[in-house]
Amino acid sequence: MRAVGYQQSLPIDSEASLLDIELPRPEPGARDLLVEVKAVSVNPVDTKVRRRAAPEPGGYKVLGYDASGIVRAVGPEVSLFRPGDEVFYAGAITRPGTNAEFHAVDERLVGRKPARLNFEEAAALPLTTLTAWETLFDRLDIRTPVMGAADAILIIGGAGGVGSIAIQLARRLTSLTVIATASRPETQDWCRTLGAHHVIDHTRPLAEQVEALGIGAPAFVFSITQTDTHFSEIAKVIAPQGRFGLIDDPKEPIDISLLKGKSVSIHWESMFTRSTFQTADMQRQHDILNEAARLVDDGTIRTTLADVMGPINAANLKRAHAVVESGRAKGKIVLSGF
Repeated sequence: MRAVGYQQSLPIDSEASLLDIELPRPEPGARDLLVEVKAVSVNPVDTKVRRRAAPEPGGYKVLGYDASGIVRAVGPEVSLFRPGDEVFYAGAITRPGTNAEFHAVDERLVGRKPARLNFEEAAALPLTTLTAWETLFDRLDIRTPVMGAADAILIIGGAGGVGSIAIQLARRLTSLTVIATASRPETQDWCRTLGAHHVIDHTRPLAEQVEALGIGAPAFVFSITQTDTHFSEIAKVIAPQGRFGLIDDPKEPIDISLLKGKSVSIHWESMFTRSTFQTADMQRQHDILNEAARLVDDGTIRTTLADVMGPINAANLKRAHAVVESGRAKGKIVLSGF
């Protein structure tokens, strides 16, 4: 089968950073689906793994942690899907990725594709939806108020993939006032179209901008990017006994003692935790994706697809990686078919 992989961790502008290759078609395990991949999207984790993780000597590493496609075969213990089903999912970081014509994935990580979306629109959603959903509802528990705090959430980095879905989930599924950050007119407009009540500029101090809104100190802060840059402002802006969540990898150490005086709890989210450790609740990702599909189909939330960069090949994936690495992506970049 056709695939895209690499043998060395290289900068994306290097000729061998991503290569068009041929690999054997995978065989599904006991609870696996064999999916014919129709579309994939590119996430920051793709670029981080490419830069940091070398494959086994002589082998290729295949990236890709989002896909939509059609189930072509199932393992002997599969009970949730059957051949012919259209699905979407983010997979597991411990297994070969989705940048291939066929992909084996545990059924407990897979949801039914939203019926109203095409494959490209669906491929934009899984990883970011799971990350946002788990952060908001499993970690920060935003449906449970913080006494005395403003019924509000500050989402830092609102225009990217995770922010784009987090804004929608917080706005459509809760009564929270949603404050998002974005620094350019086009990304600020994007956040507003997704449902943010207020948009502030993360290139300026956050606390004084939130204070100027006159709504009080937000109960929740969700930091998606550049947490180390914004951490002192986060500590200023969040309400006493508030809840703070983050998903990025700060380049500089953050001083979490800044949160002690307010008794703020800190929650770090990785959507690969459940699959990596085979947790007892791993099937929750199947349930989340199915619920997200229902919300899409009834018009409550929408795809965050921003650009389809053409078919799945090394040249187009290099272009997509470069945009994601620039930190200026809006929504999600998708590649479609081979």
